[in-house]
Order: sequence, then structure tokens, then C-alpha cells
Amino acid sequence: MLENCRNARERWGGVSDLIDRWLKERQELLVQYCELSGENDFSQTEALKEKFVRLCEVLVDYVSTGHFEIYEQLVREAREFNDGGLELAGKLYPRIQETTEVALNFNDRLDGRELTEAEVRELFSELSKLGETLESRFEMEDFLIEHLHNAHAGKVASA
Repeated sequence: MLENCRNARERWGGVSDLIDRWLKERQELLVQYCELSGENDFSQTEALKEKFVRLCEVLVDYVSTGHFEIYEQLVREAREFNDGGLELAGKLYPRIQETTEVALNFNDRLDGRELTEAEVRELFSELSKLGETLESRFEMEDFLIEHLHNAHAGKVASA
């Protein structure tokens, strides 16, 4: 997953400041995810909860930026160039929305209360599912960027 993030930054870095910033957020999300997924001492519930809280902060920021900034820009470009991009977005956005729901549900598990060791273990079980969901989301987002933004990058730059 981390290697895919690097590849995305190499392909799209510099194309758009907004996308660059978002890809940095993605990288931070992956760093937080990897640090947490490497933990194996579930008895340190308070320290782990802090790591989960940090992961969720970055997760919600990343998801929000995607929905309220990146996707809007991509749809705007698709409308402007009217070359099939809106149909592509219409097919992928519902699938991306499903990943958003998984992410937000994961975030909602941390409601500010103390966590038991059993609850921490449950979160780690869900963390694996979250990782799979994020990987799928990143692939769809990369596909959208490739087909809705990069396809027009030269036209946008010359306009």
C-alpha cells in the first residue's frame, strides 16, 4: 500500500497543488496506519487509543478532502471537457462512498471513552478490514485522477 502511494505521488506530483497536498495526506494516513498495525501489546490501552485517535483524525481529514475538494475538482473538469468522465465518476463514486462509510464507522468506534483490552483487540481486527478498504479506495481514486485529471492536464495548463 505504501509503495502504491509513492507511485501515485511520482505520477501525479506537481500536477495540481490540491492533489499534491491530498497525496501527502494519504501518505500520512498510511504512516499512521502502519505504525498502529505493527503494535502487538494490547494491554497498553491508553497509548493505543491515542494512536487510534491520531489515525482517525488523519483518516477523516483525508476522506473529507477527497469528497469536498478533490472529487469536486475532478467532476468540474469532467463537465468542462465532456469526454465521458462524468459517466466514469458516476460509476466509481458510489463505490468510493462505500469505503467512506467504512472509514467513518471505524472512526465512530472511538467515542472518547476508556477502552478495555478486549475493545482494543476488536479495533485491531477492524483495522485490518480498514486497511483493505483503504487500498481499494486508493486504487479507485488513482483511477479517477488518471482518467479525469491527467487526461486533461495538458489542456488545463494551456488554457
